Amino acid sequence: MTRKKIVAGNWKMNLDYAEGISLFSEIVNIVRDEKKGDQLAVICAPFIHLNSLAKLGGDTVKIGAQNCHQNESGAYTGETSAKMIKSVGCEYVIIGHSERRQYFAESDELLAQKTVIALQNGLTPLFCIGETLDERNNGTYFEVLKSQLTNGVFGLNAEDFAKIVIAYEPVWAIGTGLTATAEQAQEVHAFIRKEIAAKYDASVADATSILYGGSCNPKNAAELFAQADIDGGLIGGASLKSRDFADIVKTFNA
Repeated sequence: MTRKKIVAGNWKMNLDYAEGISLFSEIVNIVRDEKKGDQLAVICAPFIHLNSLAKLGGDTVKIGAQNCHQNESGAYTGETSAKMIKSVGCEYVIIGHSERRQYFAESDELLAQKTVIALQNGLTPLFCIGETLDERNNGTYFEVLKSQLTNGVFGLNAEDFAKIVIAYEPVWAIGTGLTATAEQAQEVHAFIRKEIAAKYDASVADATSILYGGSCNPKNAAELFAQADIDGGLIGGASLKSRDFADIVKTFNA
């Protein structure tokens, strides 16, 4: 089965309003001119950018948020709901990024709630899982990943699970300059797909896009994306440079 190929940029907490408009305009123009395949380009930006970027991107570059609240609405000062995000033209939302897990103590159970509310509001969750360096080194990373899947998204029925995207981001390779080798990444992606098949069935697993996130850049994207179970990337630092991000998107042109 042909899975969606996706390159999603995560700007994190970077760029003021004018800087975001400028960078996004560059990305849209380059991707429009140079992308030849059916791969999807997505930019997940801070909340202040979402409304404007959605109007600029059209069908060329889709827009996503970096987080959403687990409730539909209410007295949650400073928070943003999935309904609000959807209302400005967003199609995607990152849920469970390692920085949210680490800095804001977001649990699997909380992330499960966020996933449900995102789906109810017509957003596609980019659900992140990943192990720390200690968990990688002590050999427990498969157990960690299985737990994050089980408690985070395996409560969904097969129909709803088919609407989400999984992003594997080894925590030890985010912002460190370290990158999992193509073989290490493929091993984990194959494991994730196997777990999905065991929970649902092979057809659901075969249709699920699984992205790699962890210092992916134009130099290593081709080797990573050539692996059988890697369907694209969740891109951090390289998404802040229009040429780098576009070159990663173009990896799928061949």
